[in-house]
Amino acid sequence: MEITSLNNDKVKYWAKLQEKKFRDQEGLFIVEGDHLVNEAIRHGLVKEIITVNDFDNEILTYKVTEQIMKKISKQQSISKLCAICYKIPEKQVGNKILCLDNIQDPGNLGTIIRSAVAFDIDTILLNNESVDLYNDKVIRACEGMIFNVNVIRCDLKEKLLELKEENYKIIGTSVKNNNLLKNVEVSDKFAIILGNEGQGVSKEIDALCDDYIYIKMNDKCESLNVAVASSIIMYELSR
Repeated sequence: MEITSLNNDKVKYWAKLQEKKFRDQEGLFIVEGDHLVNEAIRHGLVKEIITVNDFDNEILTYKVTEQIMKKISKQQSISKLCAICYKIPEKQVGNKILCLDNIQDPGNLGTIIRSAVAFDIDTILLNNESVDLYNDKVIRACEGMIFNVNVIRCDLKEKLLELKEENYKIIGTSVKNNNLLKNVEVSDKFAIILGNEGQGVSKEIDALCDDYIYIKMNDKCESLNVAVASSIIMYELSR
């Protein structure tokens, strides 16, 4: 099927999916580029494909002009291939959990998701105030790993109270001298908490921690970027 008019209702619909409110309303989001589109296809989440060039597949496909793609795309150098995807179904909470308390930077969230997959975290709990999981910058930063880890948006305090009842060990992060990361013993069921880029973990979430971990570093550096810290922590815990 071919569309050439910028005023086509379908084009207007796709463009509105750049807005979080509309994504939430429709239960859809956009991915751009060959790699992300193929990952979405592999996971069976593609509703329809939008392409400038021919794209041979069995999914409903719209061939469009570069002007239309520019209206849909959020990238500076427009993609030649996009897909409209169904939001990823949330699964049951696993045993190795990363909890994100008010993460705001989409690049950080994307990097954290990518590292979580690399180091065998099976569930990410994302509190309601954190950046949108389906923000285009998050999707690009995680390089398609959004399809490979269970991400649950939730009331984090409520969920942590449930986990404590189920004997998960709740571990906070600290810039002070607590237990060195390399010395921490984790149980089979654990939840690591990471906080906001500027303010850290909120007091009500911090109060639920059973233990704390500390990444030892040079005194010249007060703290690490949350995505860097999370990657170090997840790597150490996976060893």
